[in-house]
Amino acid sequence: MSNTSLSPLPSSDRADVAARLRDALLGASFTADGLLDLLGAPAYAALARSETVPALRATRGDTPLEALVRLFLLQQPVPRARLADVLPLADCLESGWLTAVGGDEVSATVDIRPYGGTDGEDWFIVSDLGCAVGGAGGIGSREEGVVLGVGGASTTLAGITVRGPVAAALDLGTGSGIQALHAAQHATRVTATDLNPRALHITALTLALSGAPAADLREGSLFEPVADETYDLIVSNPPFVISPGARLTYRDGGMGGDDLCRTLVQQAGSRLNEGGFAQFLANWQHVEGEDWQDRLRSWVPRGCDAWIVQREVQDVTQYAELWLRDAGDHREDPAAYQARYDAWLDEFEARKVKAVGFGWITLRKAAAAEASVTVEEWPHSVEQPLGEAVRAHFDRVDYLRAHDDAALLAGHFTLAAEVVQEQVGLPGAEDPEHVVLRQHRGMRRATKVDTVGAGFAGVCDGSLSAGRILDAIAQLVGEDPVLLRDRTPAQIRLLVEQGFLEPVE
Repeated sequence: MSNTSLSPLPSSDRADVAARLRDALLGASFTADGLLDLLGAPAYAALARSETVPALRATRGDTPLEALVRLFLLQQPVPRARLADVLPLADCLESGWLTAVGGDEVSATVDIRPYGGTDGEDWFIVSDLGCAVGGAGGIGSREEGVVLGVGGASTTLAGITVRGPVAAALDLGTGSGIQALHAAQHATRVTATDLNPRALHITALTLALSGAPAADLREGSLFEPVADETYDLIVSNPPFVISPGARLTYRDGGMGGDDLCRTLVQQAGSRLNEGGFAQFLANWQHVEGEDWQDRLRSWVPRGCDAWIVQREVQDVTQYAELWLRDAGDHREDPAAYQARYDAWLDEFEARKVKAVGFGWITLRKAAAAEASVTVEEWPHSVEQPLGEAVRAHFDRVDYLRAHDDAALLAGHFTLAAEVVQEQVGLPGAEDPEHVVLRQHRGMRRATKVDTVGAGFAGVCDGSLSAGRILDAIAQLVGEDPVLLRDRTPAQIRLLVEQGFLEPVE
């Protein structure tokens, strides 16, 4: 399918017009906060589900903000007279942000959605008409080259990305430029790539309209456009959908099974500078007779530590239905829908795939002789943003790798913030059946500990070494201190690894 029926895009060479348009949007409070105030929470939330009726009802007035919401978010023609004092109308028409409709109305050529930055910045994400919300259910077009806006996957990746000043960042498969926009706030140089030239054009518009520096935009697949260049940060929300064929560029990778995600991860290691991070969203196959964790461990490139978190698993029927609905196939001819569904199940059956996992993959380039690879399932709620929690995970990996049991006992620790203790047992029982430590920040983990572990964690304030605390506990419970020192480091190591205890350097 060609891009011929997609609307022409605004010029990406008119930074002056983008700047004036940005000023006009901000002047009318066309921001995330302004939209929430105007529409109210229910209508604002409905927009994120691509439901426009509540917003249409909330914008029947005559204020400048209501006109802009109808124009750029709801794709409604607006009389020129209503916009004459709101937008640089002539410039927007000349450079292609708007197009004339009939004699006295104008329409937008792209979606523009306000987006709140990580530090409260007012940004704008540009996307194709009807595609402001990326992800299942938010697609207004099935053109091959359509470019989506902000979806749950986009915000998830932005939230888990490790932030900090870096020299060079790469957004691979940039789409509408959301990750490049975030990276531009802390990277000296940002490179953004995409197989779809329309996506690169829209990324340039997103950056310009958000007041961000321009990125180095390159067309091509995977790492081809950057050859052997290396980066301090690589991020990618790739076309990870495992599908029979590549119908939709924004989601279907065009490789068999989960080969695109595997290739992306395996090739990232050689493009990272020492200490650099590569962070991806991915789908992976659960193959009959194979451990899914072993499958993912085999993807990790040499010289990299890895933390892989499976957030969700769907059986093959759920997975096929999700993405058939994403493309709107369920609204078409029932026979065609069934044929596509059948083709999907044929593909999975041929590959002996019984389910598909979704999650996050983080690599860190490390010089350690033996890499640390953690693969886990964590479907529970977390607290975004998680970037600092991801960085802290790898800091703890370094600490534990450098400290044997003797060094661990000589170390000092503090209990992490907002950790609570829960005692689980029958009502009225003198002693609990077990004790659970629970985090209320970051990954929000919970772990079961024995009474020694709970007592140890409770008195960790950094003042005493782990060994001295254990000696005191041994005396209190009447246990041999040597035996207690011998059997407890494994529990301490786990509490450090999961972030319940923080080393005091």
